[in-house]
Amino acid sequence: MPIRVLSQSLINKIAAGEVIERPASVVKELMENAVDAGATRIDVSVAQGGLELVRVVDNGGGISAEELPLAVASHATSKLIEADDLFRVATLGFRGEALASIAEVSRLAIRSRTPDAPGGAELEVVGGRRGEVAPCGGPVGTAVEVHNLFFNTPVRKKFLRTTQTEFGHVAEAFTRIALATHRVHFTLRHNEKTVFELAAADDWRERIARFFGRDLAEQLIWIESEEGGVRLRGFAAHPSRSRSHNRMQYFFLNGRHIRDRSLQHALGESYRGLLLTGRFPIAFLELRMPPESVDVNVHPTKLEVRFQDSGRLYSQLLAALRNKFLSADLDTRVQSPVAGAPRAEFAADYETGGAEASGVDAARAEQLRRNLVDWAKGKVSEWNLPGRSGAEAASQAVMPFKPFPDQRPGLGLYRIDRPVGQVTNLSRESNDRLETRPAPEPAPRYCDCERSAVHHHAAMQIHNRYLIAESEEGVMVIDQHALHERILYEQLRSRVESGALETQTLLVPEPVDLSPAEAAAAFENRDLLAELGMKIEPFGGETVLVSGYPAMLANLSPVEMLHELVGRLLAGGKQPERRDLMDDLLHTIACKAAIKAGDRLAPEEIAALLAQRHLVEDAHHCPHGRPTALIFTREELDRQFKRI
Repeated sequence: MPIRVLSQSLINKIAAGEVIERPASVVKELMENAVDAGATRIDVSVAQGGLELVRVVDNGGGISAEELPLAVASHATSKLIEADDLFRVATLGFRGEALASIAEVSRLAIRSRTPDAPGGAELEVVGGRRGEVAPCGGPVGTAVEVHNLFFNTPVRKKFLRTTQTEFGHVAEAFTRIALATHRVHFTLRHNEKTVFELAAADDWRERIARFFGRDLAEQLIWIESEEGGVRLRGFAAHPSRSRSHNRMQYFFLNGRHIRDRSLQHALGESYRGLLLTGRFPIAFLELRMPPESVDVNVHPTKLEVRFQDSGRLYSQLLAALRNKFLSADLDTRVQSPVAGAPRAEFAADYETGGAEASGVDAARAEQLRRNLVDWAKGKVSEWNLPGRSGAEAASQAVMPFKPFPDQRPGLGLYRIDRPVGQVTNLSRESNDRLETRPAPEPAPRYCDCERSAVHHHAAMQIHNRYLIAESEEGVMVIDQHALHERILYEQLRSRVESGALETQTLLVPEPVDLSPAEAAAAFENRDLLAELGMKIEPFGGETVLVSGYPAMLANLSPVEMLHELVGRLLAGGKQPERRDLMDDLLHTIACKAAIKAGDRLAPEEIAALLAQRHLVEDAHHCPHGRPTALIFTREELDRQFKRI
């Protein structure tokens, strides 16, 4: 077939296919032009999700009557002069494609007036066919109306969704630009109904609150960093305000909303250990850097960019977030739903948690409430439950503890505090797998209780799984397993990093039968397992011998633990990074070794557990991201008891 030169109309339609995907694309392009024009107020109106009408009106600098035809011409722009300008773009729109592409697939009308002109001018373009410029009245600024989008490209129109879905995309495009320019007044109307009326705001948090609710805005943590000419500022949400998707991760570069996988990964890494698997953090972060440090001309819609030094930017974001989290209060506070907050916000934030019915009757519940109040005020040190004997009441674990004595042992469960000696015997019938001869030196202490600042006056265990203690704010309910898991994880990680993890050598190696896949994974990661104190040797076929075992896991079965670790090695189907794999294995070991829900704790064990809480990083969340404690403030308790 002969080679032909494409018509300008077809060229514009091809460009429209790249730039104008749906009505939301029209809204984005027109709003960006309005921002570039210096507008302080931008009004957006759409009808039928934008399919019938998109109107964007601004009070910016306007377009002169002589330049209106150029405004709708292909590749005509006032924002680029020479080729080098592509590498120092400081505006949102610069390609000169938007108006021409929109006009090619719609009925477009543009009216504009500059500040020094006595009147305005208007121009209509129907399916790419331009009319004549005519005078009109109107204020300074520009108004663009787009009717019947894709009227002449029915194939494109066929792929659009329902009115509600298309308006959802319009609202998201509006949100991105309104978030990036919070000092501009914005309005959004759909089918003549006001959806957003956003006054200009100096406080970015206020603009965020208008979109996503006051409750979320109050849970945002301010982040700020500046390195090598790159300024990072914005908000990251408290871990309790996560989502099951990453659509609430907003990154802005020099006022432009962008999507960058590297930045998203750095954000996710900063929340490692603070969120459950499958949950994503919320963030609103702005980057300011010299325009020549980034190429914004790599994507037709300018959504993706290319940084000159993406690695340094990754490190800066990760360090800024982690350093802030180390000093921030990340404890989880229980709050009542805020009146008037967006319904979707609470559907996401207050997911049901599988609470079990206690079966406590009204009389016992009232007595329990009185006891709790009296205990919190320090009036009582024992509990009396109706219908229970003294022994039964004591079994409910009301355990006030006395000031710590000198040389008090650490948490004794699972022999974490035992000295490391040589193995003298291995009993297959015994639950305690290893028996040790005491070493001459005293056992290492995993917490210095004399120096720890314990803020709890008394603690009680309920249902053999939760600890209740008084805090400076009110009452703290602690998940004993989650807290102990975090403590063990931090101890393990510290010892592995320093090479000080104690390993017991078994006098009689333990044979373990594995599947072919498990055996291959075990031997492939043999060095990694050795760093964790698990030493294995080949024994023929798919059988391996466990010759060494982490000393602090002496009560756990080597067979069970090896199967668990190998299972984690095979999880996911692909080889993860070494650091991620090590972290995952440490999570598994800490979870297996920690006290469980249902384990009865002695008073001194409760005391040691609470003391160690103040000596580890991220004690507010377990390694899997679950909160270790819930805080009920005095104000919240007063509210629940109708005292407010």
